[in-house]
Amino acid sequence: MPSTPTRLEVVQADLSPYRQGNTGVDYVHRFESGRPGPHVLINALTHGNEICGMVAARHLLDQGVRPKIGTLTVSFAHVEAYDAFDADKPFENRQLVHNLNRIWSDEWLDGPEYSPELRRARELRPAVAAADHILDLHSTSQDVEPFWVYPGFARNAAVALAIGRPAVHLLMPKGLGSGTPLIQHGRHGEDESTAGAALVAECGQHFLQATADMAVAVTLDFLGHFGLIEREPQPAPAPQRRLELLQTRMVKTPEFRFVRPLVGFEVFAKDALIAVDGDEEIRSPCDDCTVLMPARVPIVGREAVYLTRPLPL
Repeated sequence: MPSTPTRLEVVQADLSPYRQGNTGVDYVHRFESGRPGPHVLINALTHGNEICGMVAARHLLDQGVRPKIGTLTVSFAHVEAYDAFDADKPFENRQLVHNLNRIWSDEWLDGPEYSPELRRARELRPAVAAADHILDLHSTSQDVEPFWVYPGFARNAAVALAIGRPAVHLLMPKGLGSGTPLIQHGRHGEDESTAGAALVAECGQHFLQATADMAVAVTLDFLGHFGLIEREPQPAPAPQRRLELLQTRMVKTPEFRFVRPLVGFEVFAKDALIAVDGDEEIRSPCDDCTVLMPARVPIVGREAVYLTRPLPL
């Protein structure tokens, strides 16, 4: 049977007008208020096909949003992957070589390897390190409820809960387990740290208008929370849910398969079979185990699925 074509409600825009920033780094724009306040980084396009962040970043730049206090930096991270988009294969330009959101350790950034992602991460490193607070805008391959992702530090939880949307929180108490994401670079990955909040917002399915709308709303919420812009009172947030990451399972063999089609947020009982990977069985580690980010197409060496458990608020 032929596959159903992917619905592309939001399409690529030409980003060349945004290339010339004012920081010495392409596609990075910084605006200083001249008044004391935090430095907030809004980062888009860590993955080339996660285009909701592009919409939010363009909104800030096109609307002339400027900080009342502190400093605002807006960056388009992986424009090279973004420009590789093919509407017939819209999931394939997530990355070119490396996952740009797993190489933010000193070992990778100071190491001998080279790729488009490592080059770009090295270029962006000063902007990421300079920020007090970071919002990294992402999206998902499946049409699921938006959710936060952040290291399990109180400073991150406090901001996400205060903003109130998305209503689901994925906490990483021990990191991601498959590399170092941008929001854990340097001091932002340290528990006892003077760093501020650093969060990912997974805003919905890559190409839906609702996802782009969520990215814009969360971006404005984030800037309003830290006082960089005026933000009108928002509707009361939905009830919040917290999930704790227990395991990040990687695809080890070409024989990897889920026991049934998964899109994310399915719940499994303890010891229930979730997937098989060659001779290995992947089973639920607990009751009420919620799976997140199941691979749409399993690729050896990449993440297969996140296994989580519910946490009280």
